[in-house]
Amino acid sequence: MEQHYDTLLLDLGGVLIDVDYHASARAFQELGFSDFDSLYSKAKQDHLFDGFETGDLSPAEFRDRIRQLFRPDITDPQIDTCWNSMLGSVPQERIHLVERLKERYQVLLLSNTNAIHVPAFEAIIARENGVAHFKDLFHGAYYSCEIGLRKPDAASFLHVLEKHEADPARTLFIDDSIQHVLGARAAGLHAEHLELEKEDVIALVDRLKLLS
Repeated sequence: MEQHYDTLLLDLGGVLIDVDYHASARAFQELGFSDFDSLYSKAKQDHLFDGFETGDLSPAEFRDRIRQLFRPDITDPQIDTCWNSMLGSVPQERIHLVERLKERYQVLLLSNTNAIHVPAFEAIIARENGVAHFKDLFHGAYYSCEIGLRKPDAASFLHVLEKHEADPARTLFIDDSIQHVLGARAAGLHAEHLELEKEDVIALVDRLKLLS
């Protein structure tokens, strides 16, 4: 059955911005932190990172915890550089895709992210894509560290939709993490799992005929 949506809810990492989830582990490993990868991955992460993504930990507290886990002499800039190394670029055609989708749908963003990554990826997008205010690309954009809620919890999806009077039953959520897709479906949204080894978001939009 053909679905009709009023609202599209997009993830950021993997969907719009390229992310190498192992790059940070490799960067920390070069400094001698050999087991960082066991703490953080796309599918599962230590409670340290969950707390950072919901704003329960400040950047200073996060860095101090890394020092406790690793070694006390690592500096704030070293931690930030390693942590941000997972962040890639946003191909310009994905910016254009969002702009085209906005002509037909209410387009919202919901990202699990943190207070060190936010200024880093916003700076990348400003520098490489010429977008000075990233959130302005959307009808509404929400970061977990700012709203205190993170995917896949139902409250995170419903919080965003309620802000924009969006009906979950007429909303399509797109994310590259299956646990977030399942969480969205449990909250009453339609949801598509973007399998990055098979297609990117542009191909998914074409396959679903969202702009046809």
